[in-house]
Amino acid sequence: MHEFESLAELYKYSTQKYAKRPALDFLGGDQTYSYEDIAEKCTQLTKLLCNFGIRPYDKIALFSQNMPNWTVAFFTIVAFGRIAVPMLPGLSANEVSNILTHSDSKVLFVSRKLLPKVSEEILAGMQLVICTDDLSILRQKDEEYTCDGQIAYPQPDDLAAIIYTSGTTGAAKGVMLSHRNLCQNITASWYTYHVNKRDVFLSILPMAHTYEMSIGMLYPFSRGAKVVYIQKPPTPAVLIPAFRQVRPTTVLTVPLIIEKIYRSSVLPTIRKSTFLSWLDSWAPKLLARLVGHKLIKTFGGRLKFFGVGGSKMDIEVEKFLRKAKFPYAIGYGLTETAPLICTAGPKVTRLGAAGKAAHGVKVRLDNVNPETGEGEIVTKGPHLMRGYYKDYTRTLAVMTEDGWFRTGDLATVDKKGRYSIKGRIGNLILGPSGENIYPEEIEGVINNMDGIAESLVVERDGHLVALVQLNENVLDWDLEGQDKFIVEAEKLQKNILEYVNSKVNRNSRIGEVQLQKEPFVKTATNKIRRFLYSGKGRNNRVEKE
Repeated sequence: MHEFESLAELYKYSTQKYAKRPALDFLGGDQTYSYEDIAEKCTQLTKLLCNFGIRPYDKIALFSQNMPNWTVAFFTIVAFGRIAVPMLPGLSANEVSNILTHSDSKVLFVSRKLLPKVSEEILAGMQLVICTDDLSILRQKDEEYTCDGQIAYPQPDDLAAIIYTSGTTGAAKGVMLSHRNLCQNITASWYTYHVNKRDVFLSILPMAHTYEMSIGMLYPFSRGAKVVYIQKPPTPAVLIPAFRQVRPTTVLTVPLIIEKIYRSSVLPTIRKSTFLSWLDSWAPKLLARLVGHKLIKTFGGRLKFFGVGGSKMDIEVEKFLRKAKFPYAIGYGLTETAPLICTAGPKVTRLGAAGKAAHGVKVRLDNVNPETGEGEIVTKGPHLMRGYYKDYTRTLAVMTEDGWFRTGDLATVDKKGRYSIKGRIGNLILGPSGENIYPEEIEGVINNMDGIAESLVVERDGHLVALVQLNENVLDWDLEGQDKFIVEAEKLQKNILEYVNSKVNRNSRIGEVQLQKEPFVKTATNKIRRFLYSGKGRNNRVEKE
């Protein structure tokens, strides 16, 4: 494995070594590149940027849905000494304006689909606006056409990207990632799972997220592999035909996607079949193997690595995947660590665990509770960000005195060094006797019930309240307020309450269930904004009088 010190070195190495190999493809689109084609297009674009006076360390924003030209734009920026500001497609117009202003971006790569989210004022302030759909110029400042721009060969500790993350608690933070940070993740990925030039990735997660950017874009690029992109949101109706057409060997995803497949496809298939239901009762391992074999065929038949990260996977779904011998892998990390902290490849996963420390990464637990063994994960190494852009105070707040990064996640570690994430410190609820209650664990039980889309557990007035969003057609909200609706809603609430409290320990029992009419408000990375629901607002839910 060639270990890189900068993304410029990676770019030069791969575009030369794998010049004729297919690099990027677009299902239903005309953006197809070999590694040689990428180099040619990046050279053209970097000359254009120089013509408009763009220099090393200037910030260039990238706001587009997934496509091959996203990768081309990214390397045009970082391989020549500039700083990328990748932005998630799900951002609101207000968030887009704030990020573009705060980051001091001078150039914007943007897709036509997302262009309406960028205000006229912001567009007018850009020296150059380039369309990612065809790499044409959308806007330009003629007075900025100075031809005095420059390029530079970045050093390992030079800034490569500023990635904004709001987490689930509010104000966005610009995470400053260096070339060394991102290259470290390429190396860590190799030690987790070996990719080669015959591998094919199907990209379904937002490229502006470090998980997809580091492991789903930069890592395959370093190995001469091919990445295929899809044009539509990754719903099952879109993904299944794509899997059959692309036949990927590698897919990166979040728990939500595999959990939806399990609950909406696997479980109903078993329950509808008398034979499969019999197998589930008398030969569950055989059933799991049969379904697992079918799942791999559904994914195209060549799947070797199904990476799951971004949040904790439901334990029941993971149990099934293990029995099915499905090649899932687990990763844990944060944007601030570019992102890998812990990893476990398909052959070494352990139920409920996030894996061991990634290659080259130091991990430990701080402030460990001697009774439970739980402590905060802190980490140190070449994967650790340079800090938050223009925010020294918040940077200091997440660092220990001896230079370790505080993740904000509580975990335990076993004798073999495998970490198991319990939950976010900020989400932790203290019970009446001071015991730790992890809402994520209770939510996992709720989400396993038939008809449940999502849930959120909060503390209100000294007791636990479960906010529950049902699947479509479970409850007819058009009848809200009518007697039939109230009876059905109360029956659902009672069933949820009794089921959950029969599955969790005494301290984690919920005292109330409230049904959510509207979907939960989420971050651009599809995580529920918990802080919005911790109060006592009573909108859009059904309550028992």
